Amino acid sequence: MKTREDLKAIRSNTIDRLNAYKDPAQNNVRVVVGMATCGIAAGAKPVLEACLDKTSELSNVAVCQTGCVGLCQLEPVLEVFMPGGKRFTYVRVDPEKAAQIINEHIINGRALTEYTIGANSAGQESCVSLDDAGFYKKQLRIAMRNCGCIDPENIDEYIAYDGYSALERALTEQSPQEVIDIVLKSGLRGRGGAGFPTGKKWQFAAGAPGDVKYVACNADEGDPGAFMDRSLLEGDPHSIIEAMILAGYAIGGGQGYIYVRAEYPLAIERLKIAIQQAKEYGLLGQNILGTDFSFDLEIRLGAGAFVCGEETALMTSIEGKRGEPRPRPPFPAIKGLFGKPTLLNNVETYANIPWIFQNGWENFAKIGTERAKGTKVFALGGKVTSTGLVEVPMGTTLREVVEDIGCGCPGGKKFKAAQTGGPSGGCIPAEHIDVPIDYESLGAIGSMMGSGGLIVVDEDNCMVDIARYFLDFTVEESCGKCTPCRIGTRRMHQILDKITEGKADIKDLETLDDLCGHINRNSLCGLGQTAPNPVLSTMRYFRDEYISHVKDKKCPAGACKSLLQYVINDKCIGCTACVKVCPTDAISGERKQKHSIDPDKCIKCDACIQKCKFGAIDKK
Repeated sequence: MKTREDLKAIRSNTIDRLNAYKDPAQNNVRVVVGMATCGIAAGAKPVLEACLDKTSELSNVAVCQTGCVGLCQLEPVLEVFMPGGKRFTYVRVDPEKAAQIINEHIINGRALTEYTIGANSAGQESCVSLDDAGFYKKQLRIAMRNCGCIDPENIDEYIAYDGYSALERALTEQSPQEVIDIVLKSGLRGRGGAGFPTGKKWQFAAGAPGDVKYVACNADEGDPGAFMDRSLLEGDPHSIIEAMILAGYAIGGGQGYIYVRAEYPLAIERLKIAIQQAKEYGLLGQNILGTDFSFDLEIRLGAGAFVCGEETALMTSIEGKRGEPRPRPPFPAIKGLFGKPTLLNNVETYANIPWIFQNGWENFAKIGTERAKGTKVFALGGKVTSTGLVEVPMGTTLREVVEDIGCGCPGGKKFKAAQTGGPSGGCIPAEHIDVPIDYESLGAIGSMMGSGGLIVVDEDNCMVDIARYFLDFTVEESCGKCTPCRIGTRRMHQILDKITEGKADIKDLETLDDLCGHINRNSLCGLGQTAPNPVLSTMRYFRDEYISHVKDKKCPAGACKSLLQYVINDKCIGCTACVKVCPTDAISGERKQKHSIDPDKCIKCDACIQKCKFGAIDKK
């Protein structure tokens, strides 16, 4: 078992080791390869192996892995820290490039700037590292502070970055109520969706009667396009563990559960490693750091049911039962896991806790807005030039995220909307692109913060089809326990199908409005209550598109295939290239004469448009 003095020695020794790579006099080099899921999927593993192979005989070079730095679309990422601390960020690296970087940059001293971030991403031309990249200039990393900085499988590196220092002070210098007071004064709100004040949740659980209490972590990240929690678990698992131990101390709980979906194998593996390391260091288990406080932690795997992201369904699943929500009250703080008081927060909420204790609640409270403190992590994706993980102060505008960080829509396309909050959120139109990103501002325009998915759509997207896409997900993920959600969402989906196929009338829009209100008011849990949000927000801001589909039988964006007609224009020279690729023989005409398309045979597969070299086929 480690004592406080042991941790101080580990921290000091590891800091000295890491600083050795910043000392010009020692001529040491540190090579870091991003080994999160996004990096591994892009080919980071052979890059790491190539680096290890090429440096095996170089005593002054250390090669290590780290988590995601946020540049998911530019993976694999390889960073070189030269003597003196000069940083070079190489992107889209393959094993051959990695070998070149080792030979030319590390051995011969010539940086290969053509492979660095500045030469390979929009708006970054003048930089060679993340330190100067425009992608990061408006970001502030609190929850993700250690991702991309430390080896997530090395507890000593976490300790070197002040890891477990908050736990040390809490167990030896602070009472449980003092710990809760710090969280209360920080103004931290839940990052999982509704934004309930975290300190209040901790206070309720602490005040609940009973000798047995539990601490739970919601890592069942299920929103389409969201991967913030996965990246945090892969890049900095010890921060979640430390926060949960602090929470257990604060509320008087001795057992914790991390509920993580089984589709996250790397996150699960690194959590297992981190838990085992924490136990070996005496940071989990009996009499932590020699005190009379004991706390243990277990992982529970989810089977991928979206409804299990709802807190009562999650706890029911941990208990080994079918993951279905249950009525509230009683709330989990009073009656949760196994009928006992339970504190439940999501991964990102817990990730903020150690920073607040390390840097002071006052400094956290200075960041953000009056009612939304700190930062928020977003998975920025869709029709945006620079995609990846973004962490910005609360109150940052949507325009800053999309245009300044994401570099706008690619191909010169116009920004049309952004979907926040996943299938439970709403679409924010271009007219509200300057909305501050915080709980109240997003709620006022019909959207929500949610867990942090942020999907950008451009002028080529049909908003009716976008609403149908998210509702399709909700229908499939409904647990079926309550009638409004089970039947209501399916009925809404059927109406949206009719609209996009040109078979609906105005009465269907009225029915859709009525269904949205009924499902919102009467569903048992948050999944059903928020399922109408994508429909409500698109009908509110893009009603003209719904009307066009219903009255004119046209899709203004040209995205709904049932309403499209493929027509050959006067540019046609009769080359017959389109005839040869049409799978249904829908195209006819004499050679060197203008051809025509039979709309009854055309299946709108786009094969003819892709083959035509003259732009002779239009979608109308």
